[in-house]
Amino acid sequence: MTTIHLPHEAVTPHRLYTCWPAKAEYWPAPLSEVWPEFAAFLQALLRPGATGERLAVTVYAATGEAEAAARQALGSRAEILRMPYGDVWTRDTGPVFLRQGGSLQAVRFTHNGWGGKYLYPGDTQIGQTIADHAGAETIVGDLVAEGGAFEFDGEGTLLTTRQCLLNPNRNPGLSEAEVEARIKAAFGVEKVLWIDEGMVADHTDGHIDNIVRFVRPGVVVCQAPFGADDPQTRVFADIRRQLERMRDARGRKLQVHAIPGPGRVLDEEGEILPASYLNWVYGAGSVIVPVYGTASENRALRVLRRLFPDRRVAGSPSRAILTGGGAFHCVTCHVPGERQCSEPV
Repeated sequence: MTTIHLPHEAVTPHRLYTCWPAKAEYWPAPLSEVWPEFAAFLQALLRPGATGERLAVTVYAATGEAEAAARQALGSRAEILRMPYGDVWTRDTGPVFLRQGGSLQAVRFTHNGWGGKYLYPGDTQIGQTIADHAGAETIVGDLVAEGGAFEFDGEGTLLTTRQCLLNPNRNPGLSEAEVEARIKAAFGVEKVLWIDEGMVADHTDGHIDNIVRFVRPGVVVCQAPFGADDPQTRVFADIRRQLERMRDARGRKLQVHAIPGPGRVLDEEGEILPASYLNWVYGAGSVIVPVYGTASENRALRVLRRLFPDRRVAGSPSRAILTGGGAFHCVTCHVPGERQCSEPV
């Protein structure tokens, strides 16, 4: 059997895909606030790395207005294509790319609108559009799932949450062992590490990319509560305790780092928003981190700069994007680079 190659995300992606915000009715915040944040984080990702390497970016635009806004913001630095889709959460509606032998494969799972919450026309088709553009062979995974539910270390270990994948609104009747077997078959991973639940008020039902990320194999980052009124206090403490008991596919005890979380972040109606610094995305030699204007962001960025000493770690505003339910990792998916990442990045 040909070995599946799925490097850690910190390997500079071959290409990144996203969908430009196009439907005002899908956004609690006005597009006049969402678009500048989208432009800023993509412009940061498009900056060349220290040795001149650049990230290739493809942006889909569902309407003429969205296309004009994307072109004004990005010019010729990104490929901008007119294409219908529902919302912008490309990590979840798009495929998970991997390499097997000499071929690029796009693993696609059944998308049911995050457990039936948000069913938008085009969201079940855009993943195939992305796979075709990348020239990938489509592999259909036998689960209802989203890309944001999976975090890979590049060496055979995958992190996910029970709250999401074992939720009856996605995979009713399947046991943990059955779901785990299907994950291993789809991705070729050797070990699945399960976190019980994700953030309070996360409508994805606990996506892993908001709560734990691999810095490199064997090293993870989670968040610590910030402020006495942090609604995530119990969840963050539970996540850290679980991580500290885990070993990866190579038998290593996970090295766990905790950065301060954003604390209590509310929308205009006073409802809790699932703000997370961990929803970062990698560019060419960079890590672009969502920030929300909270008091902890400078401390969080300082810790991340120590963990990524050879990369440019930059915060980019994401408060308006967050009103839609996520941040930068949620709105992107990527074709992995070629190199396997086993050394500090």
